[in-house]
Amino acid sequence: MNIINQTLNAILQLALFTLIPFIWYVFSHKKCSGFFQWIGLKKPSVFDRTLLGFVVFTIVAFIVVSIGILYLLKGVDTATSKFTGMGIVGLPSALIYSFITTALSEEILFRGFLLKRLSDKFGFNTGNIVQSILFGLLHGVMFFSLTGIVKVVLIIAFTGLIAWCMGYANEKKADGSIIPSWIVHGIANLFSSIISMFCIIA
Repeated sequence: MNIINQTLNAILQLALFTLIPFIWYVFSHKKCSGFFQWIGLKKPSVFDRTLLGFVVFTIVAFIVVSIGILYLLKGVDTATSKFTGMGIVGLPSALIYSFITTALSEEILFRGFLLKRLSDKFGFNTGNIVQSILFGLLHGVMFFSLTGIVKVVLIIAFTGLIAWCMGYANEKKADGSIIPSWIVHGIANLFSSIISMFCIIA
């Protein structure tokens, strides 16, 4: 996939995933803060060792989960299959895909919008569990017809657990910023893309 197509895909997906939060913001939010502040697209007020440790732990966990999922899905086309065999030439497109098309779009929708709105309504614990289940379902159900129920349940559980960790890091360690989970998510997706680029799991 060339970089122009990947950039256009990134812009389109980002716009689509931001549309619902933006409409909600326009029609229901008391405008005491800007939209980006409202969804948590802001610098964490504190970036201490605890947050850094939690981010590093979540990145490592996400990468381990990614390896496990890629082994489960061996021989099945995934989102990163488009980078298969591209080598280093695929890196610019993989960076756009990893950090914008998927990570930023999904962080805005799941941790920036759903988690915050659900937490406001039902409390953080319930909100974080619900957003993590929805995140896991998004990543699992698309493989149902390709892999069977057992693998789908594992994918939902693994990705849901990571989503819970990212929600916790954002809300409890980063003052509501989605930057930590964006970094974690982007690095994990880039790792999966690199595995495809260099055919590491054939």
